[in-house]
Amino acid sequence: MSEGTHPLRPRPVPRNFLLLQELENGEKGHGDGYCSYGLDKSDDTFMYNWTGTIFGPPGTPFDGRIYRLRVYCGDQYPKQPPKVWFITRINMPGVDQQTGAVNPREIECLDKWKPSNNINAVLRSIFSKMTKRESRLAQPPEQTTYPTPLPATGN
Repeated sequence: MSEGTHPLRPRPVPRNFLLLQELENGEKGHGDGYCSYGLDKSDDTFMYNWTGTIFGPPGTPFDGRIYRLRVYCGDQYPKQPPKVWFITRINMPGVDQQTGAVNPREIECLDKWKPSNNINAVLRSIFSKMTKRESRLAQPPEQTTYPTPLPATGN
């Protein structure tokens, strides 16, 4: 037994195994139907770049709209949270109006990140913020987008 290991202590699951499980869950559509996600490109063997979709919550200014997001899971994921950008323009606290970048301090799941969280939890947390009173703002024209962020690779 090597120094620092204990026979009964579970070993951390490798990053790619966790992301493969997330990919399978995303492809099978696990969830409530308001959020979905998958790899941006099928040849992204390190599973860095993901695309998410959020259907606007009913009874809000987002109702009837479809929002696309970019999610970047760096080398330290899930120890560190992913970075998230809206592709579809949105007027919501915590979203940079020039770039679509999501401020992690404004999204509960990202602000209080735990390695047990996942991409679906991030999208659900954003969906939840969309239902809050402070998010009930006039929205940009439908189908407008932010400039595409540069493709990311490992960090």
